[in-house]
Amino acid sequence: MDFLYELGLFAAQTALIVLAIIAVVLTAVMSSTHRGRGSDEGYIEVRSINDRFDSYANAIRELSDTEHMAKARAKLDKKAEKAKTKSDKARIKAASKQATEPSALESDRPRTFVLNFDGDMMASQVDALREEISAVLPNVQEGDEVVLRLESPGGVVHGYGLAASQLSRIKAAGVTLIIAIDKVAASGGYMMACVGDRIIAAPFAVIGSIGVVAQMPNFHRLLKKNDVDIEQFTAGEYKRTITMFAENTDKGRRKFESELEDTHDLFKRFVGDNRQTVDIDKVSTGEVWYGKQAIDVGLIDAISTSDAYLQESAADRDLIEVRYRQKQKLAEKLGVAMESSIDRMVMRAWKRLSDTRFL
Repeated sequence: MDFLYELGLFAAQTALIVLAIIAVVLTAVMSSTHRGRGSDEGYIEVRSINDRFDSYANAIRELSDTEHMAKARAKLDKKAEKAKTKSDKARIKAASKQATEPSALESDRPRTFVLNFDGDMMASQVDALREEISAVLPNVQEGDEVVLRLESPGGVVHGYGLAASQLSRIKAAGVTLIIAIDKVAASGGYMMACVGDRIIAAPFAVIGSIGVVAQMPNFHRLLKKNDVDIEQFTAGEYKRTITMFAENTDKGRRKFESELEDTHDLFKRFVGDNRQTVDIDKVSTGEVWYGKQAIDVGLIDAISTSDAYLQESAADRDLIEVRYRQKQKLAEKLGVAMESSIDRMVMRAWKRLSDTRFL
C-alpha cells in the first residue's frame, strides 16, 4: 500500500510539473503574439559565399599544412590583404574626385548575387523573391550577375506567372540572370527558368513538363444516392464550368478543357519568346527530360551543379547570397518545430512500412 501511495504521489507531482510547463509556454506564446502585432515585416540577410568557401579551405589546411607552410601562407594572406586595402583607398579617393554620391563608388571585382527559390504548389516563396530582387537591383553595377538556385515541380498558374515576372525585372535592368537547377524545374518551375539568359542543370535534374493539368473530384452521385441536393446559383454562362458537388455537363467540360488549352498556349508562347532557339511544339507535350537530354532539345544551356558554378566563379567574383527572412513570432516558431517533428515521424513510418525503391 505504501508503495502504491508513493507511486500515486509521484504521478501527481509529475502531472503538476507538466501542467506548469504548459502554462508557462502558453503564457509566453500569448505574450509574444500580443507584442508582435503590427510588426510582421521581414529583413534581408546577406552572406559572403567566398568567406564560406575560404573557411572550408582553411579548415582543411589547418590539418594538412606543415608549420612552415602555414607561416608562409599567413604571410602571403597578409600581403594580399594590404594590397586590397591600398586598392580600396585609391578607388575611394578617385571616386570622391569624380562624384559626391556614395553610389558612384563601385567594387573592384564583379559580383554575383545568389538567390534561392524552393517552390511549392502555391509558389508561396514569390513574396520573398520580390523583396530579394528589390534589394539587389539598386546595388547592381556593370559586370554584376544574378544566379537563382531554382527548385520547383510547378504549381498554380498565377503564382508561377508572378514569380517569372519578378525574374523579368532582373533582365529589364540589364543584369545577366543565370538559372541553376540541381534537382527539378518542371512546369511552373520551368516557366521561371526560361526567363534566364543562361540555364545550367545537374545531369539528372528534371526539366520541362511544359503543359497544364487540372483535376477535381465530383461527389454528385454519392450525394444523390443519399438524397442530398446541392443548389448552385451563378450569373454568367460560364461562371462555373465544373463543380465538385453538382452534376457536371458536357458543355461545362468542353469549356473547361478549352480554358486549359488557352492556358497551355500562353505557356508555350511565353517559353518560345524567352527561348527562341527551342522547337516549342516538340517540347510542349508535357514530357520531362533529364539534364543531359534537356541540352539536346534546347531547354538548358550547360550541365553543371550550382555548387560547381559558384566555386569556379569565386576566384574572380564576389559571391553574395541574399535571403529575405520573415520575422517569426514564438507561436510560429513552435508551430514550425512541431510540423518538422511530425514530418520526420511520418517519413520514418513510411520508410518502415513501404518497400518502395527510390533512385
